[in-house]
Amino acid sequence: MPNIESLHNVLWNLNIGIANKCLNHPLVQGIKNGTLNENAFKIYVAQDAFFLRAFRQAYALAIAKCNETETAKIFHKLVAGVLEELNLHKEYSKKLGINIDNVKPLPACRAYTDFLLRIAYQKGIDEIVAAVAPCMVLYAFIGKKFAEDYNKESKYIDWIKTYSGEDVQKLARQMEELLDMVAKDTEEVREAYAYAMQLELDFFDAPFDNIGQ
Repeated sequence: MPNIESLHNVLWNLNIGIANKCLNHPLVQGIKNGTLNENAFKIYVAQDAFFLRAFRQAYALAIAKCNETETAKIFHKLVAGVLEELNLHKEYSKKLGINIDNVKPLPACRAYTDFLLRIAYQKGIDEIVAAVAPCMVLYAFIGKKFAEDYNKESKYIDWIKTYSGEDVQKLARQMEELLDMVAKDTEEVREAYAYAMQLELDFFDAPFDNIGQ
């Protein structure tokens, strides 16, 4: 019998070019090296907090559409991971003196959250998972690369330790497992995944476009 490649690998490999652009993005490398402008990091944290709330909503809507108990269980674990990320952002907000409870989304952030929620409300569980998967697997990819080589004195060390840690890697594996369980290799699934990955790259650009605003 032919060896059929898993869907999560197919989608990842189709988008590895964008994933590598994200990895090598000045914002991501600036966090790794500790050289990122602090104002850019403040904008990034605030925007990410806004995004994560929409991400949590998309998960909740997906759970409501689940017919299988095992699928719902995985989503619950992923929701718990988002809540942990939001706790991290709360700690950063205290250190940085920013208010993440009243964030005005930048266009890149709004485009991403609008996309996720539109998919979550209007589409099936397969497209929802394809739309939310890139965020988790991309950050796990970045974190794994960071673990190989990073500045131990980076002022963003907490961020580095969080995303290079095993908890994030485990959540990414659960996301990949979920994708393989609920989705098939369709044009709609490929498009949702690819667009979400592009929106991740756009999200990293936004802080540099808005420093000082």
